[in-house]
Amino acid sequence: MPMKGDGVATNWVETNRWDRGASWIAYPDETMQRASHVLGTDAGAIVVDPVDGDGLDDLLTEFGEVAGVVLLLDRHKRDSAAIAKRHDAPVYVPDALAGTEDDVDAPTERVHRQIPGTDYGIHELTSNAVWKEAALYGDEDDTLVVPEAVGTVDYFLASGERLGVHPMLRLTPPTKLNRLDPDRLLVGHGHGVMDDASGALAEALRGSRGRMPGLYLKNLKSFVLG
Repeated sequence: MPMKGDGVATNWVETNRWDRGASWIAYPDETMQRASHVLGTDAGAIVVDPVDGDGLDDLLTEFGEVAGVVLLLDRHKRDSAAIAKRHDAPVYVPDALAGTEDDVDAPTERVHRQIPGTDYGIHELTSNAVWKEAALYGDEDDTLVVPEAVGTVDYFLASGERLGVHPMLRLTPPTKLNRLDPDRLLVGHGHGVMDDASGALAEALRGSRGRMPGLYLKNLKSFVLG
């Protein structure tokens, strides 16, 4: 199983559908399980950290004309520029990701507290020299989108976890997320949590440090034994 797929994604898989959006995993067999999202809003379809795929526009336009692409992690440029240019839409860059727009080959717009014309607010998680990340929260239906700090892919998860803090953040979990109470949580790696998301998030943050040794041991064994 490759760590990361490449080439044109022809077998992407839709996941996490609800009445205001959906997610997809472009390369279902890759280890990283990179997930992308489309959110239906009053402004149109908002696409988040997308990995492009053959025929993907059919999914995107189910939720309206594409009004913008949002970049939530500095390392998640992915295919944001290609999709934005194809739909003549801007790439929105939160303040937490300042400077990232210099590497985006498409028109960009800096956004502060809110994605224009939508109920999705921006929450800064990390902004330093090595990690720049923001999250989105939709007030209308309590949808939380976190690109990297938490995830459901196997190498994020310690024993018994449905949602896990990123291995590199286990000592300093994103406790800012504690103030949010999501009904659903979409992640950048793996399938979203569509049931009791607030409970899964609270448990992931609470057990981040204590379950860290077990997670590291599991991942080491996986790396060594293949």
